Amino acid sequence: MSKIITAVATAAAFTWPGAAFAAEGLNGASLGFLWALPFIGILLSIALFPLLAPHAWEHHQGKIAAGWALLVAVPMAFGYGLGTTAEAVAHTFLLEYIPFILLLLALFTTAGGILVQGNLHGSPATNTALLAIGAGLASIIGTTGASMVMIRPVIRANDERVHNVHVVVFFIFLVSNLGGSLTPLGDPPLFLGFLKGVDFFWTTTHLFGETLFAGGVVLAAFFVLDTYLYRRDKIVPPLSDPTPEAGIRLRGLVNLALIAVIIAAILMSASWKPGVAFTVLGVPMEWQNLLRDAVFVVVTIASMKLTKVDFREANGFSWGPIVEVAKLFAGIFTAMIPVLAMLRAGKDGAFAPLVALVSNPDGSPNDAAYFWLTGLLSSFLDNAPTYLVFFELAGGDAAVLMTKGALTLAAISCGAVFMGANSYIGNAPNFMVYAIARDRGVNMPSFFGYMLWSGAVLIPTFVLVTLVFFR
Repeated sequence: MSKIITAVATAAAFTWPGAAFAAEGLNGASLGFLWALPFIGILLSIALFPLLAPHAWEHHQGKIAAGWALLVAVPMAFGYGLGTTAEAVAHTFLLEYIPFILLLLALFTTAGGILVQGNLHGSPATNTALLAIGAGLASIIGTTGASMVMIRPVIRANDERVHNVHVVVFFIFLVSNLGGSLTPLGDPPLFLGFLKGVDFFWTTTHLFGETLFAGGVVLAAFFVLDTYLYRRDKIVPPLSDPTPEAGIRLRGLVNLALIAVIIAAILMSASWKPGVAFTVLGVPMEWQNLLRDAVFVVVTIASMKLTKVDFREANGFSWGPIVEVAKLFAGIFTAMIPVLAMLRAGKDGAFAPLVALVSNPDGSPNDAAYFWLTGLLSSFLDNAPTYLVFFELAGGDAAVLMTKGALTLAAISCGAVFMGANSYIGNAPNFMVYAIARDRGVNMPSFFGYMLWSGAVLIPTFVLVTLVFFR
């Protein structure tokens, strides 16, 4: 009976935290685990609804995300007051969500205007080169941008081959995930780290070895497998080639210049500090960040005006994916507010058991645990909020993590970016590539079939990464 009473009391605290909490502000040590349920709920919705109820998810994903967000905002308003709640939400949206979405919008729009015309023959050497180029592009125009630019040329190059499924699977491994680990432009988790204070080129210098190692192992495995299957293709009668070989031509080059403007704007916001700001709902808005975000908007508009409509149509460009991301992340960022507060409380908060998992007996961080826990959660939940969770768990101080905690931050970053490739739902481009390949006639593996591929190729690779870099 006492357990039942305790459970009811805890639930009541969740829905109406009480006046005592209001005086403390968002004190993570005073929050119970039930505050994390909306965050867990929205991530599970993103992971499971597209598989279990795709039609309902397609039409109601915005409402579902809003529902989980309200389960945080409404109790918070009752317990902490409208002022505290408004300030917490404003802080999250003005300093993190809006810059995050505007960067994705700018990269999505510019990458969607770059068209690769022509066709190559999908030999092992050609395919390996295409995957390497795509992986390199991923850190410049983002994993989503590189995936959308490169997937159609890769499919065209292999559409006469009997065995071509593995090409798309390895494309997801390398272009949609591993390749995006060298700059904040590459993958959303790293840009969130940048917004938290991680230097722009920190990831380039500190993740280069891990990225080169993991990418090299996977690319070598691809070349060996593709060579074997290419020789098998020679034994059976060849398929007719629906897209004969033709010279490669890159169109929409103005978007490359616009991407350079995006990079310049980010570097400017990190180096130019005029010390001028105004306050909105208690949130300081600094001029360099406002200028950066304005540049993202201008670049988006310029890309639409300067790129021929034909190029975007040939790429299958639509606003659907970015609208979906914007709606879902509005819910995610809201649901994360109490979770991040609890994580900041460390051993005094509801996530003390998680702190123990990633800590050695002497209290030092267990970098291998950070790598695997961040990665395994990123495999099935969105890797951007997962990164933030473990970033906060490691202390949340970018200056400390970039120096004394550099190996821990590298482990978190690699886990979030690399292991997003473990399933179709680990990173947004994965499912987009899957859908495009299916539409183009590639017999893509099922959800669990894909995980057999990732388990056979990626898990051994990540074990090696752990032994070499994070022991």
